[in-house]
Formats: sequence, structure tokens, C-alpha cells
Amino acid sequence: MNLKSLPPQERPRERLSRYGCEGLSSIELLAILLGSGTKERSVLELAADLLGHFGSVNALAEATLVELTEVKGIGEARAIQVKAAFGLLGRIEKKPPAALLDSPEKVYELIRGELEGQKIEMLMVVLRDVKKGFLHREVISKGTLTELLLHPREVFHLAIRHRAYSLILAHNHPSGDPAPSKRDIEITKLLVSAGKVVGIEVADHLIVGNSGFVSFFHQGRIDLKQSGY
Repeated sequence: MNLKSLPPQERPRERLSRYGCEGLSSIELLAILLGSGTKERSVLELAADLLGHFGSVNALAEATLVELTEVKGIGEARAIQVKAAFGLLGRIEKKPPAALLDSPEKVYELIRGELEGQKIEMLMVVLRDVKKGFLHREVISKGTLTELLLHPREVFHLAIRHRAYSLILAHNHPSGDPAPSKRDIEITKLLVSAGKVVGIEVADHLIVGNSGFVSFFHQGRIDLKQSGY
């Protein structure tokens, strides 16, 4: 438990940097919060004593300042640190359930306000989690009236960065006619193939016009027999 006796790569701060909070024990996380130990005890030993005294993280979070200072090595300053950390944690707003994007119509309602009526072509990527919940959307390319500049790496870099399970492409036709062009079809095939290689499914490609949209999924141009929309 002596911190100095541990190899540098096995110390809590270095482990958190490498593995994230999920890869550390509660004692290690608490040791990082405390920052240092005492002359008699390492910070890991102090963290173990503190957690052991209360029996669980929940009980530790509910402890008063006086109760915290009853643990040897925990003075008022460290007790305040612990209370402040749990107090801040309690103020985290719970995320509402992600909007379910399980149909082209739902995706269209999500993105139409940003793409409808635009004078230049804009390509948007909509990302979903494994349960088809909305993760993120972003315009990644803007072109001229007749051309949209796009590189597959831009699409999948965004998806990988947000840890998306699947994605949906969407772009507008400034002419107002959402009928897919030969180029739209070709680029969609390319991205579907690239998605299979990187393991991120391209579930649909929506083309937005002035008062409606076309879905490649609806048209049978994207085969999702295994996973559905």
C-alpha cells in the first residue's frame, strides 16, 4: 500500500491517466482526492482507512465533517475536500433519456430545421448509440450549389470520437428536389462499405428538399436486415 514502493505506472494518478476512472478502485480514486498521506501512513493506506471506517462509498458521502475527522489522519482540511467533492457530485444534472431515432421520420424532424431552405449543400452526420438513441449531430461539410466536398475519414473520425454505434447521413438539395443524384448514390455506397470496415453502421442517408425528404433506407438502397433501422 506504500505509494513510493509502487512502480510509477501503477500509481493511482498514472493509472487514471491510462485507464480512466472506470479502471480504478474506490480506494485509488479516494487517494487521488486526498492528495497525500501522513508521516505514518501513505495516501493509499489513508484512503483505505477512511473507506473502511464508513464501510461504503454511499456512507462516506453522507458522513458529516465531524464524523470524517474522527478517522486518524483526516483533519478538517481533508474532511472539507471530501465533503466538497461529494457535494459537487450531487449537483450533476441527470441526463434525460436519449431521443430514440428508430425511423427516418424521426431523424428528419431532428435535422430539418438546419438543412431545409439552405442555399448551399450541407452534409450532416447524426450519431446514435447502441440502443438507437441520439448521441450527437454535426455539419461536417459545406459545398457549392452543385457540389459537396466530402472525405469518408471526416465522417468516421467524428463517429469514433463520440463512440457511436451507428450513424445517419443527411444533406440538403438547394434546388428543393430531394431526388438522389448519381453522386449521392455513389458516395452512400462508399460510406456504407467504409462503415462495415470500421464497424460503424451507416443506417440511412436522408436528402432534404424544400418540403420533404428522401430516405435511402425507405428506397431499399441500404440493407439493414440484421439490425433493422
